[in-house]
Amino acid sequence: MAIQAGDHIGPYEVVATLGGGGMGLVFKAKDPRLERFVAIKVLPPELTRDEQAKQRFVQEAKAASALDHPSICTIYDIGETDDGQIYLAMAFCDGENLRQRIDGGRIRIDDALGLAEAHAHGIVHRDIKPANVMFTHGRTVKLVDFGLAKLAGQTGLTQSGTALGT
Repeated sequence: MAIQAGDHIGPYEVVATLGGGGMGLVFKAKDPRLERFVAIKVLPPELTRDEQAKQRFVQEAKAASALDHPSICTIYDIGETDDGQIYLAMAFCDGENLRQRIDGGRIRIDDALGLAEAHAHGIVHRDIKPANVMFTHGRTVKLVDFGLAKLAGQTGLTQSGTALGT
């Protein structure tokens, strides 16, 4: 069943579909408990039976939530619905991504500091692309989508010689 506006993912009420890729579908949702908007990333239904995909999804939550930096999207919650769908709730970045922004001119060097923060903590994003760099309306830059991130010293979720990301 496709998720649509009005559906609930855990305690969150879906407002709109934002997009998706190979490792997840992303929705704008309302958190009724804190009365704020969040972004919800859901593991696609076809991957909920794949243990390795579930482990990667949990790894994404761990990688991103281990970082506390203004240029990295904050993870609020991870959970599983009654029907087995795994989801992440994170800060909703209201603005535009770098792909949408490139035509507007150059970005400042300090806009790239989130990536340096991740590397300083032993986390390699592995999927840097314009769609994963968000600019909020206040001009804050947020690095999003740690779905392919690799934690220092961790092995076993990817194969050597395998190309990841875009």
